[in-house]
Amino acid sequence: MTHQNELTVQFSGATKYVLDSELAAIVNISMALEMPLLLKGEPGTGKTMLAHAIAENLKMPLIILNVKSSMKLVEALYQYDTLTRLNDSRFGDSKRDVSNIDEYIKMGKIGQAFTAERRTVLLIDEIDKADTDFQDDMLDVLDQMQFDIIETDKTIKAKHRPVIIITSNAKKDLSDPFLGRCNFHHIAFPDPKMMRKIIAVHFPSIDNKIAENAIAAFYSMRELDGIEKKPATRELINWIRALHADPDFRAKDIIKGELPFLGVLFKKSPDYERAQSITTRRKFF
Repeated sequence: MTHQNELTVQFSGATKYVLDSELAAIVNISMALEMPLLLKGEPGTGKTMLAHAIAENLKMPLIILNVKSSMKLVEALYQYDTLTRLNDSRFGDSKRDVSNIDEYIKMGKIGQAFTAERRTVLLIDEIDKADTDFQDDMLDVLDQMQFDIIETDKTIKAKHRPVIIITSNAKKDLSDPFLGRCNFHHIAFPDPKMMRKIIAVHFPSIDNKIAENAIAAFYSMRELDGIEKKPATRELINWIRALHADPDFRAKDIIKGELPFLGVLFKKSPDYERAQSITTRRKFF
């Protein structure tokens, strides 16, 4: 059962997550309405990190269900380890009671969130990888806050209603019933002003000139023609780390168009080669 004081907690950001007021509001209203929050946006906009930030801020355990295209809902609820039970029955050297099926039931990620002694944050990551039946059946379970274990004819009811964050990279349309049962927020890619705040959080003592030049070059690189996978915020953060780690790096080199460590920004060979060929021919600003 969900306790009343669990519904009054308020999310207000975290140490490494720059939060705008609109996003904070939709997180808190979703908790108040006891509805899952569906987040969409291109990779690298902080959808997954939001769940980490909520868990940190509200001091709740974080449970992550990484959705796979071949996943069946029962895998997210529980698994019945028939192979181990068979081996135990054959060899008879286990401390488990072979006649007790409960000994061979292991909770999946949703099952773990339901049976946890404390309220948790449940992140269901990349739901668009799953088929429509998985999506709709999963929300039935999350609506009811319970599911059945067929092998033991037992019903698992949630001890505490988890804070549910669902992410989608919008690679596949979600069903209307699914969308109707979630609150929704689109996380846009940060503009340069917001990105400067994000960089300041991760690098509090960064030199202004390095930050400004690196961010300007980063946005120029994102706009290159023919790039399949644009560098995201995490690539910029790692790139700045790389620049800091290079004793020969000078901020003015970026202005000249000399951009080292392009492999930190671009992870696909054609993108890397495209960026490398362009940066050797022109300045960025």
